[in-house]
Amino acid sequence: ATLGAGAVVMGGPEMGTGIAALGGALTTSGILGWHMTASIGGADMPVVITVLNSYSGWALCAEGFMLDMPLLTIVGSLIGCSGAALTKIMCDAMNRDIVSVILGGYGTKSSSGGEAMKFEGEATTTDVDTVVSLLGESESVIIVPGYGLAVAKGQYPLKEMVDTLRSAGKKVRFAIHPVAGRMPGQLNVLLAEAGVPYDIVEELEEINDDFSETDAVLVIGANDTINSAAEDDPNSEIAGMPVLRVWNSKQVIVMKRSLAAGYAGVDNPVFLKDNTDMLLGDAKDSCEKLAAGVKAKFG
Repeated sequence: ATLGAGAVVMGGPEMGTGIAALGGALTTSGILGWHMTASIGGADMPVVITVLNSYSGWALCAEGFMLDMPLLTIVGSLIGCSGAALTKIMCDAMNRDIVSVILGGYGTKSSSGGEAMKFEGEATTTDVDTVVSLLGESESVIIVPGYGLAVAKGQYPLKEMVDTLRSAGKKVRFAIHPVAGRMPGQLNVLLAEAGVPYDIVEELEEINDDFSETDAVLVIGANDTINSAAEDDPNSEIAGMPVLRVWNSKQVIVMKRSLAAGYAGVDNPVFLKDNTDMLLGDAKDSCEKLAAGVKAKFG
């Protein structure tokens, strides 16, 4: 219907007919777009955004050909190619293929089709003073930032805390998941903006084996990227997705606003583990209190 309406418009009809055909094409295109994205799960939505971004580039490229405007063609090609490349990177990072994403999860390689595991237990909460004491006693600390840190804009007080810990002789590093935030590289840019040294920011492949030798892990606003169900539950919606194995460390502190599920809508059993405590509250406010506490402890 969309192609038919488009053909009518291209045929140069009368004003009324052309407007009706154009309106029909817009309506059917909108329905098609809604139909293709409505069934897609929350965890796949960032991938869909990059796919649609790529589509817009190819549409602009086609428009450039039609209007004989090389500039539009070139710009559209750049947008289309960059969107496609970003989509490939995100699909690889989430162990998904683009067909499964667009079809709303059908044909997912990592799922065995059974019922997801039910995790029982109760999360334990902690307070700022306890976390400050933990950081003071720890020799090695890994910080795992997520989208929550970006939303709260807590990177600046976090940088102050990191500087104080490093001045006190602590080994502090950042662990970045490939799809942390909403786009690859978003957290890298966020930390660079705050002036965090690049040499202490490491990717998943570089740092994942080091968690077992780490005294404390501070998770700030991340959820799905540290969800152990991706490895432990073959029926989980995020099964097979590479995750940061924070639960292997001696102590995990998860900083979140609440105990709610992450973007994928999947419960996180890491919150219920014996070596995990929850520090609930706004990420920026918590980082400011931690920075002040650490500074007071180490001068």
